[in-house]
Amino acid sequence: MRSATPKVLHEICGVPMVLWPVRAAQAAGARRVVVVDSPDGTLGEILPDGVEIAVQPQPNGTGGAVAAAIEAIGGELSDGEAVVVLSGDVPLLDAAAIEGLIAAHEQAGAAATMATTVLADPSGYGRVVRDADGEVVRVVETKREGDSTQAEREIREVNTGIFVFAAGPLRLALPRLDAENAQGELYLPQVLDLLRADGSRVIGHEIDDERLVLGVNDRVALAAVRALAQRAIHERHMLAGVTIVDPASTAIDADVTIDQDTVIEPFTTIRGSSAIGAGCTIRHSYLHDCRLEDRVTVGPFAYLRPGAVLREGAKAGTYVEIKNSDIGPGAKIPHLSYIGDADVGAKSNLGAATITANYDGANKHRTTVGEGVRTGVDTTLVAPVTLGDGSYTGAGSVITEDVPAGALGMARERQVNKEGYEGPGKAAR
Repeated sequence: MRSATPKVLHEICGVPMVLWPVRAAQAAGARRVVVVDSPDGTLGEILPDGVEIAVQPQPNGTGGAVAAAIEAIGGELSDGEAVVVLSGDVPLLDAAAIEGLIAAHEQAGAAATMATTVLADPSGYGRVVRDADGEVVRVVETKREGDSTQAEREIREVNTGIFVFAAGPLRLALPRLDAENAQGELYLPQVLDLLRADGSRVIGHEIDDERLVLGVNDRVALAAVRALAQRAIHERHMLAGVTIVDPASTAIDADVTIDQDTVIEPFTTIRGSSAIGAGCTIRHSYLHDCRLEDRVTVGPFAYLRPGAVLREGAKAGTYVEIKNSDIGPGAKIPHLSYIGDADVGAKSNLGAATITANYDGANKHRTTVGEGVRTGVDTTLVAPVTLGDGSYTGAGSVITEDVPAGALGMARERQVNKEGYEGPGKAAR
């Protein structure tokens, strides 16, 4: 990846890559989910509750990783229980594909089942060699010319690196792995050879949709996988009743929720765990970890930052930025304003260029705007300050003291006109 960030922590639609297979395993009903980490402990902070960590003491290959996981699970696994091995850099495999893989494994009574797929261009992948009865004979590596024949290289069925094992045979095979290969590592596929030599059955289960088993090894592949994930997210929302006018110019993270009859117009990005209600309209805006109730209007060119809550029927208009604020039902911030750390009451209308000055250099302070408040254009509210219900501010005011309910607050110099003024420097001639 050419990155200081570990590969599996690169995000796909707002979710670290490793969490995609973790969530798929949970959705498929896994009794325990174990993630293999390095001794640095880079994954612990992002894993959800209930997911266990096994530490692989040294980077000695996929066989060593699975051995670490089996050791962490301990003796709770019965010999016939299925152990599914997923890869943290194969993010798109879903719960249905995992369930199908397990079902094929159990139906065949196999000791090991390898997920395969058929690729139009299988270059670089290990080819799956089957006998006349369709049984898996071996996996042939093709990275070096001498490792395979021309006939084997023409096979398009490949090993995906995803497996199901019966726990007992797997436990017996792992200590017998050797590192007699170019990388000097313990390769998990060698378990298949050991099981076949023991007389156990090894089968291959084909995943029909090759997109589900695409791996990520560089940022080009990351972008390709992300595009597939984004398309699936868009389709899920559209099938649930959301209008996405131009999916190609719209980015929506995996954990975003959107209710029906909301319209997302082009060049909109919705990130994090944002929750959008029904009947909303979002135009050409950026939303991150915010919450919109029903019939909210946003944009164009609005920026809703984490903690922004817009209640039913509220509006954040053109070039409006809102952060960590609660905007009441029917309240409007039409344009050119920054509202941070504020509570705005129902049906208030904040005029153009209304600004909350909420930070004094050391602490954040809140601004409270009551119900039915009208601020004049170019009003600065210096927090902490409160505008009472039904109050007003005059245009160009810097409000540093509370304004009582129903009052007009004005805080500006009285206008002075200098007759005959000829401009800077001319009066001294």
